[in-house]
Amino acid sequence: MSPQHMWRSIVLGSKSIWLHKLRSMLTALGVVFGVASVVAMLAIGEGASHEAQEQIRKLGSQNIILESVKPSDNQGPAQQTRSMVIEYGLTTRDIDQIRQTIPGVSVVVPSRIISEYLWNESLNVDASIVGALPIYPQMRNRRMLAGRFFSELEQKERLPVCVINQTTAARLFPLASPVGKSIRVRGFYYRVLGIIEDESQRSTGENSGSNNKSSNSNSLAQLIIPFYTLMDQYGDTFFRFRSGSFEAEKVEFHDAIVRVNDVNAVVTRADAIRHLLARNHPNEDYRVTVPIELLRQAERTKRIFSIVLGSIAAISLLVGGIGIMNIMLASVTERTREIGIRRALGARQTDIVLQFLIETVLLAGAGGVIGVILGLGIPIAISHFAGVTTVIKAWAPTLAFSISVITGIAFGIYPAMRAAKMNPVEALRHE
Repeated sequence: MSPQHMWRSIVLGSKSIWLHKLRSMLTALGVVFGVASVVAMLAIGEGASHEAQEQIRKLGSQNIILESVKPSDNQGPAQQTRSMVIEYGLTTRDIDQIRQTIPGVSVVVPSRIISEYLWNESLNVDASIVGALPIYPQMRNRRMLAGRFFSELEQKERLPVCVINQTTAARLFPLASPVGKSIRVRGFYYRVLGIIEDESQRSTGENSGSNNKSSNSNSLAQLIIPFYTLMDQYGDTFFRFRSGSFEAEKVEFHDAIVRVNDVNAVVTRADAIRHLLARNHPNEDYRVTVPIELLRQAERTKRIFSIVLGSIAAISLLVGGIGIMNIMLASVTERTREIGIRRALGARQTDIVLQFLIETVLLAGAGGVIGVILGLGIPIAISHFAGVTTVIKAWAPTLAFSISVITGIAFGIYPAMRAAKMNPVEALRHE
């Protein structure tokens, strides 16, 4: 077929659609909503997956995270009940054995965490006090936003210095920079060296100990001090009096991060660490988290989520396609005499098929364009008003528009073939 003939068919198809504007618009609505749902759902799904994967990546693909877990009341040994001191969690023995027996481990960074009230004059906040090593920011993938982290010298000298997170800075120093100022904890004062970004939320379970704050949300206030400073001031047994209650816990380390040299060996090293800890801790007062395993699980969840969302959007397009077929069949019946005249003037069956297919594709294509525009607007609106992360991939609008055109062709073939197979004599007699 010549380009001139094709162009004439497109013009005729456009005029035919324009003659029935309202009907054409209502027919295209099914495609519009189907395409919009494809683009919007893919953007929302990608956004949710991206946010989850970014939080997991911040934990470090080469890291293995060990956490102490407070056992339930019926799991602790009898001597703990008699002494009124609960002893659980990671020990120096565990850390030493991991360093000495697990191959490929480059560094092990333990930390201790307790809960206390922080004070700046009349302002106070309930926070986690983390005893950490100077390498803590690199191991946790957390950026310094102001000032600096404490040094090896300050760690060895056991100096009363600290680093606070964004949440603590906002609550205790709402009107001024906290760097260089002091924070009071009980009777101790710590000089603020810098501000570190909030820790990403970690979904690693629910049975952590009362003092284990490593898996909290971004709203958790944190004060990070040198590990040896915390040991000097609190010892290895923590006593707390709050609201008439008394707690005494002996925990050597609340958590530890193990970094493996080879990212491909992380899973096997994690299995070896689980086996080692299982021998040392019959009460299972620990938890092993492997971010790379969580990342792979998140990727699998993303694929399932995309399939589900795609199926829902496909149903919308199917409904739109059925609507197009219904209208085109009605159009064939209405234009029976026109078809008979065209056949009598020499039009071939392929010409009739092409004419109706062009009209169907134009109808579906117009709905696809409107649907893409609407689908791009929905994620932007959701991100703006609901604060939900959405990610629009470059291929999503193209895919959605292509599906709309394919839908038009698929559901337009039968009406076009039915029109082409009409008997010209019978068509001319049609009133």
